[in-house]
Amino acid sequence: MALRPTRNEHLTDLSFFMDEVAERGLMCVASTQGSGAAMDQSAAAVKVASALSDEPVGLLLNDMVNLDLTRQHINYDQDEMQKGGKVLLLRAGFVVTDQISGAITLGEAAHFVPGGSFCSATASSHSDQVGRWLSKKDADGYAKIQINIV
Repeated sequence: MALRPTRNEHLTDLSFFMDEVAERGLMCVASTQGSGAAMDQSAAAVKVASALSDEPVGLLLNDMVNLDLTRQHINYDQDEMQKGGKVLLLRAGFVVTDQISGAITLGEAAHFVPGGSFCSATASSHSDQVGRWLSKKDADGYAKIQINIV
């Protein structure tokens, strides 16, 4: 599990599609661009961050799965979405996540690393700042992060 239920979602975005399996709590970046509002264009796609130069779009709030839907149902109670479908991205708010790379410090700027995990500014100052750390890691490796991508 990458996100705990403690969160405050100020601004979310439901206009992007995702065509890969991913765990919630990772940073997503633009993959391809849609035109206009692009609300139902599959060309408006995101992927998990793979390079520091990627443009951040939002924090993934769904688990993306690849299930044989003729044999089982998607578990909507666990916020699962089928690969290729729409995803909910957090653009402003805070979450408690364990997708953290390295040591962090309260109040320090939060950045992302390839793979979509979050890190401190000292670990990766080349990616865009995506928020600020609101706590240090607890015993289970979770920390509170404020996301602000506008």
